Amino acid sequence: MSDPFSQLIPEARAFLTDLSQNNSRDWFTDNKPRYEAQLKKPALHLLDQIAAQVGGGVTTKLFRPQRDVRFSKDKTPYNTHLHMLWMMPGKGTRPALFFGIGLDYVSVGGGIMGFDKTTLTDWRSSVDGPTGSELAGVINALVAQGFRLSEPELKRVPTPYDKEHPHGDLLRRKSLTLWNDLPDTRFDAPTDAITETLNNLRPLFDVLNRAV
Repeated sequence: MSDPFSQLIPEARAFLTDLSQNNSRDWFTDNKPRYEAQLKKPALHLLDQIAAQVGGGVTTKLFRPQRDVRFSKDKTPYNTHLHMLWMMPGKGTRPALFFGIGLDYVSVGGGIMGFDKTTLTDWRSSVDGPTGSELAGVINALVAQGFRLSEPELKRVPTPYDKEHPHGDLLRRKSLTLWNDLPDTRFDAPTDAITETLNNLRPLFDVLNRAV
């Protein structure tokens, strides 16, 4: 059976390519019906479909196309990507599943984009304890499967932890995300790709929920 969202990636990329060459409010307003039909509507349906697989308590989000240009030198008004997420069930800081379509990438990933102050404290405490080895094991297994691991934000292990700490690379993090970059051959089956990535990331989500 063909994927009901088989046209989402090619149509989104075609729209985003045109947008990148005409990034203005006038152009977007003229082409808003196309955005609504080819990007927004199917993206919202996809969010609902994957949310049903996750189960109760999931929160979905389709990121708005407008850029926040208040503090940016780049004043182009619209993003040239389509991003969405599923926030996993749980309490406090929850991991999320991400799906992004850009001009030069299509990626599915998951984790926590940024630790707030409280979460960062909990993260470091967990990494320094027995959960650290479990986190490292889950992450290493995903990397071995081909997932791309985000880089640590800090160059050095933060105090008061030993600079030779066995999980120093995790202590240097202020976020944790892993990504599955889709090849062209999978563009016509985003549902399967997202579902597969979700299933692979479930062990990570489980340990993150306990860690933070």
